[in-house]
Amino acid sequence: MNRRKERIDRGVKARSADIFALTSYREMLYLIIPGAIPVVGLLCFSPLLSAYWREVIISTAIYALLAMSWDMLMSAGLLSLGQALFFGIGSYLAGSLNYYAGFPPILTIPIATILGGLICTVLLLPVLRLRGIYFAMVTLVLPLMLSRLVEATRILGGTEGLTGLTPFPNQLTALFIIQLALLATLFGFRRIMGSDYGLVIKGISDNDRSVMSAGLNIYWYKAQVLFLGACVGCFAGAFGTHMDMFAGMPGFALDYSIMPVAAAVVGGTGTFAGPLIGAFILVPLSEMLRALGALRMVFYGLFLVVFVVGMPEGLFAYIQRKYQQMERWVDVS
Repeated sequence: MNRRKERIDRGVKARSADIFALTSYREMLYLIIPGAIPVVGLLCFSPLLSAYWREVIISTAIYALLAMSWDMLMSAGLLSLGQALFFGIGSYLAGSLNYYAGFPPILTIPIATILGGLICTVLLLPVLRLRGIYFAMVTLVLPLMLSRLVEATRILGGTEGLTGLTPFPNQLTALFIIQLALLATLFGFRRIMGSDYGLVIKGISDNDRSVMSAGLNIYWYKAQVLFLGACVGCFAGAFGTHMDMFAGMPGFALDYSIMPVAAAVVGGTGTFAGPLIGAFILVPLSEMLRALGALRMVFYGLFLVVFVVGMPEGLFAYIQRKYQQMERWVDVS
């Protein structure tokens, strides 16, 4: 007689998945705890860390925003390799508004977020009809082109960039701002994708021809998703500009394109929480391996390979399955 492993939903999960009928405080805690952990961890424990590790948390949150932005685009079937485009445009917009117009961060960041989202959407609007690797190649090339344009024309400070920008009042202020933005993006995106609007977006990713046959303009929906993702990426760039008090060509660096994709792969795509978890693993790990010098990339690459091969679904999906389901061995006749 053979045996196989069977997975079954826990009772509270089965009851609350669709009708949300809770009968006890234990069931309420069961649903609340997964969402409360990131909130409590970020807002309560990160300020207790040293100044160096708070800086690491801020940098991690910036990459997490870019990773969730990438995941939002993927929800509509838009494979992007150019999150650096969003980061760089948001960075230059915030830096220019502060350097030339004297606007404070309280104005430059929201203006750069919305205006940058519009600019990125307009730039990519002509290629929304492209699919897969073709759209990805365009998003990869655009930030490289813009950085070379700045270098050749010497606009916006040229290769030296814009320096001496207005910083945040203190590190704790910057930490709470980026944490609130991170949590708002996480729960906002998850709420959007859980609505009827999100079902249309998922349908476009799964089978866009079927959505078109229903009389819906899929390119209009893709443009909206692109705008949402671009706004989050531009916010990350605008915030990073005031954090570093600098806006320049490094804002278009490939690191801002590759790291978000790696974080999403490690954490699990299509969940938004997965890219966040992946960023909070990869960025601190990269800092801890910095002392290894050239061997840093070897261990970093090995870690990525282990995750991709051993857990292709992503860390978040694995944790979610273990939390919501029970496994047992059953006999198969």
